[in-house]
Amino acid sequence: MSQYIIHPIVCGLNATDQGVMTYLRGYGRAIHIPIYVFYLEGGPAPVLIDTGLADFMLPEGLEAEVGLRAEYFEDGLARLGVKPEEIGAVIHTHLHNDHCENDGLCVNAKVYAQRTEIEFMRDPHPLDHRYDPDYLEGCDLVALDGPAEVLPGLRVLPTPGHTPGGQSVVVDTKNAGRVLITGFCCNEANFPKSGPAVCPGVHTDAIAAWESANLVKRMADSGEIDLIVPAHALWPGRQGQIG
Repeated sequence: MSQYIIHPIVCGLNATDQGVMTYLRGYGRAIHIPIYVFYLEGGPAPVLIDTGLADFMLPEGLEAEVGLRAEYFEDGLARLGVKPEEIGAVIHTHLHNDHCENDGLCVNAKVYAQRTEIEFMRDPHPLDHRYDPDYLEGCDLVALDGPAEVLPGLRVLPTPGHTPGGQSVVVDTKNAGRVLITGFCCNEANFPKSGPAVCPGVHTDAIAAWESANLVKRMADSGEIDLIVPAHALWPGRQGQIG
């Protein structure tokens, strides 16, 4: 079984409100959230979880303030010794634009997403402006229907609610055990040490989103997974490799 090292790449930092992460909680507290691409080293071919933003602008001093370095997609991969055309697989947590804008650069990759998410992207509800089917134009799409082992040591499980077809990714790592990268937008505040998880603040189905967050928390509490990596966590040191 493959065991991976996870390398986060920060493709942008967005200013928002904590309430966007935590439903009915934290409103009025300004935060910055990183837009992550996760490069997985250790498999038969380079793998990405999401591909991030294609372009962004940062206020001067912001990187130092939050303790993260933002990089354009190709620059972040180059730092790790990888070119976009060398990527063998892209696994999407979901298909909002900030998770898939660079798919077109990964010309040799199979792109994995839940069928429900792909269908919604192609005909999104007007309420959700974050979808643009052009980002997946020409990609070698693989539609998944439920839980799946995409590659050895790398599996997905549906965690809908934030979007109709969101999926979380469980990665077997060399040293950090089983690491789950959430398929819904959240940060560390969604997973308090005691009590239930907090529903993501943006969702198409609040009940499903709550259930998905609490499924992930139960997996961590029971030891089924060893670490939760929230999709937009701003933790000190989170840019360092995991596993």
